[in-house]
Amino acid sequence: MAADPNVARVRTFSIPAESYSEALIDFAVQADITLGGARACSGRSPGLKGRYTVEEGLKKLLAGAPCRFQMIDARTVRILPGAPPALPQPRPAPPRPAPAPPPAPDVMAAPVAEVVVTATKQPASASRLPAAISVLGADQLKLTGVSDASDAVDQIAGVTITNLGPGRDKILLRGLSDGAFTGRTQSTVGTYLDDMPLNYNAPDPDLRLADVERIEVVRGPQGALYGGGSLSGVYRIVTHKPELDALSGQVLAGTGWTESGSPSHELEGVLNLPLLTDKLGLRIVGYQELQGGYLDDANLRLSNVDRTTREGGRVSVLTRLNDSWTVTLGGAFQHLASADTQYVTMPVASRRRANRVREQHENNFGQGSVTLTGEGSWGRFESSTAFLHHAFSSVYDASAALSIYGASDLDLGVYDEASSIDILVEDAVWTSPRYGRMRWLLGVYGSATSEITPSILRGSGSTSAPPRLLYQEDRTDRLKEGAVYGELTYDLGAGWTLSAGARAFRTDLRTRSDVTAPPPGVSRTLHGSNTFSGVSPKLTLQHDLPGGGLAYALVSEGYRAGGFNSGGLAAPSPSRRQFSPDRLTNYELGAKLKLLDNRLDLRLAAFYDRWDDIQTDQYLNSGISFTANVGNGRNIGLESEATWRVTPDLMIQANALFDAPELTRPGPALAAKPGAALPGVPDASFGALALYQRPLRDELKLLLGVEMGYVGRSRLTFDPALSQTMGGYVTAKLSAELVTPKWRLAAFVTNPANTAGDTFAYGNPFSFGQVRQVTPQRPRGLTLLLTRAF
Repeated sequence: MAADPNVARVRTFSIPAESYSEALIDFAVQADITLGGARACSGRSPGLKGRYTVEEGLKKLLAGAPCRFQMIDARTVRILPGAPPALPQPRPAPPRPAPAPPPAPDVMAAPVAEVVVTATKQPASASRLPAAISVLGADQLKLTGVSDASDAVDQIAGVTITNLGPGRDKILLRGLSDGAFTGRTQSTVGTYLDDMPLNYNAPDPDLRLADVERIEVVRGPQGALYGGGSLSGVYRIVTHKPELDALSGQVLAGTGWTESGSPSHELEGVLNLPLLTDKLGLRIVGYQELQGGYLDDANLRLSNVDRTTREGGRVSVLTRLNDSWTVTLGGAFQHLASADTQYVTMPVASRRRANRVREQHENNFGQGSVTLTGEGSWGRFESSTAFLHHAFSSVYDASAALSIYGASDLDLGVYDEASSIDILVEDAVWTSPRYGRMRWLLGVYGSATSEITPSILRGSGSTSAPPRLLYQEDRTDRLKEGAVYGELTYDLGAGWTLSAGARAFRTDLRTRSDVTAPPPGVSRTLHGSNTFSGVSPKLTLQHDLPGGGLAYALVSEGYRAGGFNSGGLAAPSPSRRQFSPDRLTNYELGAKLKLLDNRLDLRLAAFYDRWDDIQTDQYLNSGISFTANVGNGRNIGLESEATWRVTPDLMIQANALFDAPELTRPGPALAAKPGAALPGVPDASFGALALYQRPLRDELKLLLGVEMGYVGRSRLTFDPALSQTMGGYVTAKLSAELVTPKWRLAAFVTNPANTAGDTFAYGNPFSFGQVRQVTPQRPRGLTLLLTRAF
């Protein structure tokens, strides 16, 4: 079979004289390939300038170097210690020339820390960045059966996800929780699809991770680069881009069974189509998925009520204008629908509840984008423009709150809430060349957001009379955000590097709300506007350590704008009508070490966070949400991640977070004492993963995996009177796979012990506090996946 055309494609390289390890990382960035083992090459490179294929460029770059390279496939290179042969060798063909090579060798061969990431707005090796960054590559995502964010949390230190249900959850980082509920507050974690945001104050849209190149998680406030909504960090999904010279694709089909539940299935397809060789390419992704339900409703006499469907896709068109400039057009969409919520009100082991109505949820996401990228001796420029539409709706059984609305004569209440969000965003970044003692980054950002959020509560009785209107609100929020930001990095010498950055921002908010609330409620109209502005700084100092490691000190800030409260039977009091901005300052010491002859990558970080005027979403007795500033808090903690390549065929990963998030000065409206824990996040969590591969015959390999995690106990709310505890459970997954260059057969067993730990002590705001609400773990399940690549 012929080698992949990517091997022979000519690229333009401009790499200065620098250490071989840094030159190899620059080479990987400019060639758009994955390169592992760069730290195995010591000494100084003379640099590389000119037009070469990947193989020609590596030969010239490493001429006379104390290392050599191995082509794993057309887009993956491994650097090995030892000089290359002295005599010229014929061009080697890839050992596995199939377009879709088996994934296992990539996971075992390349250290996670040496993956090139772009979450810092410029391509760089994760191992050289003074920040707490985690990366999960495509191979590991496949091997461990990760299909969405909730599947990945055990593999990333300090990541917590609430479990209200698909399309309803919040992502939390490092124990920095503003509460378990989702309302008007901007997200604490910035979630991105490539370079564009996925939401503002909405729950995570729960995109399926189909044809994803990697996941990047950056912890700590990222206000200097990403602005508001990145208070505790950034979660970024990086997708595969079109390949301009290789026809390829894959088809995946799967089926699953859940103990005492309904069956599941999934279909996924990827097609990469070069339209004009080396000039124009198209990549299409599509998927459809059904997650079978496993909860029963005793009142409705229905079984497995919580079924969820998810379907969507992406289209990407890449045009290479010349050797320096490209334009990428992209589109993504997803429709997610849950037939019911996934909490129970009876003993958790029974997995049953008693509701009066089906609590359905829909979440629709769509995004279109255009990205212009250029690179040359003058640096790198990237402009990304996108339009995002995110619409979601939920239904709740509000029967338990009818008396509050003066409707004790009725026996059934149904609350419908919806949100439709449109965001237009532009982000342009210009970075200097990576060589030289001084490097810089300049960026301009602007966005316009429109959010329309209607909600309505109706009640009915046993008669045939039409439903009675008990409450209705129609609200519109419009935001305009603008910012300029920059970062300057200077090599001080002797392995020391200093970096300083800042973001100057302005946010304009206009709100209108019309509330219709029959007695005992008060109908009213609210008009509000406000402007928020400021500067968010960042300062880092790093020092290169022997053996390729580094140590760093970091100070950074994040912020969120304020807003207005409008809901409830009565008008909010003057003290509650508005909520103020909040700000978080992070102080961090970290180290990234390479030990045991570069077979062990270890990352450590100790942090102290000060959080002023914490915003949180809470619920009134009527079940209507509001936002408040609950006071000041802090978090102190230690996190670690390790990847140990025990042998060429065995890899072990482990991560842990130990922290103590708490309120230090509760606000006057909160009945909490200093020292009360922040809600929704545990003070301890850890995860572990072991992957093993064994060649069987020819190109057939057996891959085995074991994954475990622990989530410590936590409280649900700031309010001690409603301080249900949750957590304290173990997660587990087992996997076995047979892999060839074209075929992959995988089996995954989730929750093998069939435990029913309480993952989330909440489900319905109208009965919350009246009945115990518990979200059990999904029962034991088996999933079979068959993949064919071409």
